Amino acid sequence: MPTPYEVGQRLVELCRERKNFEAVDQLYAPDVVSIETHGSPEMPQRMQGIDAIRGKNRWWFDNHDIHAISVNGPFPHGDRFIVTINWDATAKVGPYAGNRMQFEEAGLYTVRDGKIAQEEFFYHMG
Repeated sequence: MPTPYEVGQRLVELCRERKNFEAVDQLYAPDVVSIETHGSPEMPQRMQGIDAIRGKNRWWFDNHDIHAISVNGPFPHGDRFIVTINWDATAKVGPYAGNRMQFEEAGLYTVRDGKIAQEEFFYHMG
């Protein structure tokens, strides 16, 4: 069974290659919980289950043009690790449609039984 650090290494590797869907399929527990800093009617702040997380990822990539992504880490601590991601993206829909934005987020991941059981994201869109 992989350690939390090894899970984090694989997550970073796949995200750097923009293989986020493969990361979810390979590394996430079926009952994974995802918590965002903010929620919206289209994207609730808290979601649970691998299908919901697949949908969240699909929504992000379908609704944004990703110009660049930089993924750093993992930074381990027991059964958790942090990954930071720098995004350069243009929204295709919603109130930010057509606006290019650069922002950094940190993800705190909790691993149980070799799979990501929870992810929490921290960012400021100010």
